[in-house]
Amino acid sequence: MIRVKKLTGEEYVLNSDLIETIESTPDTVITLTTGKKIVVLDNIENIIQKVIEYKRKIFLQANLIDDFPGNEV
Repeated sequence: MIRVKKLTGEEYVLNSDLIETIESTPDTVITLTTGKKIVVLDNIENIIQKVIEYKRKIFLQANLIDDFPGNEV
């Protein structure tokens, strides 16, 4: 999940796995796999960075769990 801001300034928490495309038209428009479109204040580069950071946290936590004694496969 990542946080983005709507044009009103209101924060919105978005499931980044649902992002299909991001366009700058000049507003940033996020199109979800559901077909829904969300217009946000964040620029494309900022959204991409947020997704990378979120995924990095998820993978890091998964690796820590895998390395925990007793979780050997």
